[in-house]
Amino acid sequence: MATVDDVRRQFRNPPPEGRPMMRWWWFGPSIERDEIDRELAVMAAAGLGGAEVAFVYPMGPVTAPFGSAEFLELVGHAARTARSLGLRFDVTLGSGWSYGGPHIGPELAARRLHWDRREIGAAAYDVPIVSAWPGDEFVAAYVGDGNAPSSYVEVPVSDGAVHVPAGGQPREVLIATSRVTGQQVKRTAVGAEGHTLDHYSEAAALEHIRCVAEPLLKAAMPVGSVFCDSLEVYGGNWTPAIFSEFLERRGYDLRPRLYELLVDTPGARELRIDFGRTLSELYEDNFLKVFQRWAAGHGVPFRIQSYGEPPATMSSYRHADIFEGEGWAWKGIPETRWASSAASIYGRSVVSAEVWTWVHSPSFRATPLDLQGEAHEHFLSGVNQLIGHGWPYSPTDGPGLGWVFYASGALDDRNPWWPTATALFRSLHRLSWTLQQGTPVRPVKVYIPSSDAYVAGGPEPLNLYRVARRLIPAAIPRTIRAAGLDFDLIDDDAITVLDPAEIALVVVPEGATTPAATARWLESVGTVVADPTDHLPAPPFPPVPDVGVVHHRLDDGDLYFVANTSPEPRTLTLRTPMERWDPRTGEITTTQTTTLDPYESAILAPTHQPHEPAGPSPQPHEPAGPSPQPLEPAVPSSNHLVGTVLGPWTVAFDNDIRPVELPHRWEDDPARTTYSGSATYRTKFELEDTATVILDLGPGEPVAPDSEPYLPGNSYRALITPPVGVAADIYLNDIHCGSVWAPPYQVDLTAAARPGTNDLRIVVHNTAANALSADQHLLDAAAESTATYGHRFDLQHVEHATEYLNSGLLAVPRILRQA
Repeated sequence: MATVDDVRRQFRNPPPEGRPMMRWWWFGPSIERDEIDRELAVMAAAGLGGAEVAFVYPMGPVTAPFGSAEFLELVGHAARTARSLGLRFDVTLGSGWSYGGPHIGPELAARRLHWDRREIGAAAYDVPIVSAWPGDEFVAAYVGDGNAPSSYVEVPVSDGAVHVPAGGQPREVLIATSRVTGQQVKRTAVGAEGHTLDHYSEAAALEHIRCVAEPLLKAAMPVGSVFCDSLEVYGGNWTPAIFSEFLERRGYDLRPRLYELLVDTPGARELRIDFGRTLSELYEDNFLKVFQRWAAGHGVPFRIQSYGEPPATMSSYRHADIFEGEGWAWKGIPETRWASSAASIYGRSVVSAEVWTWVHSPSFRATPLDLQGEAHEHFLSGVNQLIGHGWPYSPTDGPGLGWVFYASGALDDRNPWWPTATALFRSLHRLSWTLQQGTPVRPVKVYIPSSDAYVAGGPEPLNLYRVARRLIPAAIPRTIRAAGLDFDLIDDDAITVLDPAEIALVVVPEGATTPAATARWLESVGTVVADPTDHLPAPPFPPVPDVGVVHHRLDDGDLYFVANTSPEPRTLTLRTPMERWDPRTGEITTTQTTTLDPYESAILAPTHQPHEPAGPSPQPHEPAGPSPQPLEPAVPSSNHLVGTVLGPWTVAFDNDIRPVELPHRWEDDPARTTYSGSATYRTKFELEDTATVILDLGPGEPVAPDSEPYLPGNSYRALITPPVGVAADIYLNDIHCGSVWAPPYQVDLTAAARPGTNDLRIVVHNTAANALSADQHLLDAAAESTATYGHRFDLQHVEHATEYLNSGLLAVPRILRQA
């Protein structure tokens, strides 16, 4: 384990581990070598750590169908190019999601149990067994007395018919049939269409490995990891071997009681719990373990988002190598918490997240501040490796903006704010790497009522994560986090690796069913409560509203990640002086009272004297490509500064230079409504001396959470209108002094200042959403793809591209000097 000194020494320029990565969508596939090389070089130059390649639906003419020799050669070329640039290259083991394709016939496809329920009279009936759809398989038939029987007996079957004997009046017959769900792989590339595979079947997993995973991995080796996206096998609750598997695992025969999955009986609840557990175990044994063993045989980690359907438990993760989540909401239980809890319990130091999935929809609306704010939410949920969602491969010579993924930000160099991306990714890299050090300290454990989740029903009854989250009152995680503390989820498998003597507090939702082994374990825990409010230990810092805390323990001390998740400043008063490590600058200062600006974060550590100087240092771990911009120095506290308003100003859009009055919003000019790009604001000012010269662009203005009502609840955006829309690079006397994209919107100009006249340039970059609103080519490409290949996607929210946009210099900058 590292020491605090080790981490401090490397904080400014950490090793490559922890750099943000990008999911790289290959549409079609329609891919060319030169564009592969160009996009990878741009990723490397921006400070990204690599790409996770994913193969999805077409946006243009297909040049290399999925699985073809041309396709595999291009995958290999991309992998080799990435490695030559120092980038990690990961491969998704299939196209779209979930795994499946043309190699999956009805015998290996996902299945569900279908019931035909019929009331009959006293006469005997012979009912022919007929397959309504290809792949249908008769399972069993039952008859019960009365019009609402409480018990049934199995009906004999022979010669292709169900033989219902004569009996009382009335009666009810139940016929169970195993049916292929029919679910096709979602968002698939051309050549990869077909059934979703049966995740309870080892034969199905091995067939997918043989036909898809093995050729892909051989083409790309060596890779950073092989990947499986979230489990979205809807309604798949059956597999042909279920009767024998149930008997072996549960110790009794399911067949005579199968009807209890449908009919309420005194013992039905326990049987349904056992049935759910069996499905979870079959998923683990016949899917997770199969892919992990195969990957391990090639020396490659298997990374997975193990939640959804089939009913993966939190502890199912333990059968993979790298645990991944998605979703933000640090005071709740997003999928990231499901993954990070498993990583904490089962000893994985790295836990990744699919981040920015729905960020500030539609594509190109996302700002660097949005990306920073959502990343902080993931860090607060225990994540320490970001996989950006994502980077759409798009030909540079195409019309309009090019290609975008249907449901996420387009996070590539088509964004006008891309010049600030290097600084943004560098700051996130510092945080990710730091949070990979040591072990998380989470003093509270929250029990997942898995037994109750197996039988709770409701929407998505097979999605154990979502049902369990519904059964855990939202007040439980909210109370813990608001108190400045953190927590792990635990389940009935996790307790086998946790020493109850080391667990001080477990929160068990009121009324939760606990198996006998879990109940015995809980008896040995310090405190077990349903409501944690009056039982929480003391937090490391006095809690502050909207400020999340993540605590990591190192060999010789502690580190704390703190983040302000609100659009208002928040101040922490520490019990003793501590070091504050700034992820944007790498600077280290000592403080006992520290203010976090909106959406700002920091690392807090024990004081260390003397610590290394905070000035610029070599960049031994910077990515390939152009040299990074200089790190901006720390900005002194504005409490000791006075301001002078600057002006007059000019603005230049390319060669069009004119005087301008600030604030200046581009969308107020009809000629600039659809303009996406940069503009240069310029002024001059006089200085008598150069001691402490700070450019202050203003604080920004909070906005209401519902101010963009079309956005879905999972679409993250920072609730602030910034003073610069949306990012800027600052130059004084032609010297680059820093980039701004987030509060505090201040840059130290001191090093570039000179007595006399100083020339200030502020180069403002907006988003590509303005241009998106006028891009008919994108809509035409989507329509043509649908007409040619079928309806595989819908572009998300593009009709809202121009709403609530604010581009330009939206405040009057000031120069701050010592009071």
